[in-house]
Amino acid sequence: MGVAYSVGEVDHLYTFFVEWSPDMYGKGKKKPCKSCSLKRKKNCLVDKDAAAVNKLHKKPVNPQNAAKWKVITVKDSKRRLSLCSSVESEEEENEEYQEENEDSPVLSDQSQLLDEYQLQKLAAHMPARTEGYPWNLVYSTAIHGSSLKTLYRNMADLDSPVLLVIRDMHNKVFGAFSSDPFKVSQYCYGTGETFLFTFQPDFQHYRWSGENSYFVSGNMESLQIGGGGGGFALWLDADLYHGASFSCPTFNNPPLSTHQDFIVQDVEVWTVRG
Repeated sequence: MGVAYSVGEVDHLYTFFVEWSPDMYGKGKKKPCKSCSLKRKKNCLVDKDAAAVNKLHKKPVNPQNAAKWKVITVKDSKRRLSLCSSVESEEEENEEYQEENEDSPVLSDQSQLLDEYQLQKLAAHMPARTEGYPWNLVYSTAIHGSSLKTLYRNMADLDSPVLLVIRDMHNKVFGAFSSDPFKVSQYCYGTGETFLFTFQPDFQHYRWSGENSYFVSGNMESLQIGGGGGGFALWLDADLYHGASFSCPTFNNPPLSTHQDFIVQDVEVWTVRG
């Protein structure tokens, strides 16, 4: 909505610009102020400028503050606004980046199987009791070799939940979060916190269905997660070389890989403890 000014108000505004920028708005040099001495000439101009602006605006302007005024071109004004916008945009991006990384878990070692996005997805679905604790690498085929026996041995003294991550020969990444560390046991163990996950093609996780409690079981020949329907949700052999994944009632999951029987390329196991 535009603002209408009277002829007198326009004259005062024009006088303001002429006094400050005679080269741009005036035809000649500024005439000396007859009512003021040479030493007070600048103060006189400022007082007249403030009076002109006060007449155009409801909020009065202090002449002392008006002495700090600076006339700038439209080009400079736009450039300053652009710089302010750029700084604000950069600050917003930094805040968003910090917020995103606040949810990322802290790893004791660099993962060879999980990127930042995958880590955030998994952390968001893990139990509240794991929040804020660092993730420690317990077992890796790249470091410890391919042996289920070594995997069990590295977890012998653990009493915290673990995250099993598998990458097969088709570069599919999937696995399971177990409420208890893996061990040799005659019976199934674990709680309803246990869940399965896969990143093919996008992140999916499968929680306990409540139909049975066949969470985890293991012996020296294999590690099994889920069961009850004639197949395991996830199965690994003693050499951590052959694996399988089937639908099962424990989690009501589809096969986690693109092939029910797969060849293991890499395995990592992480634990979350204080």
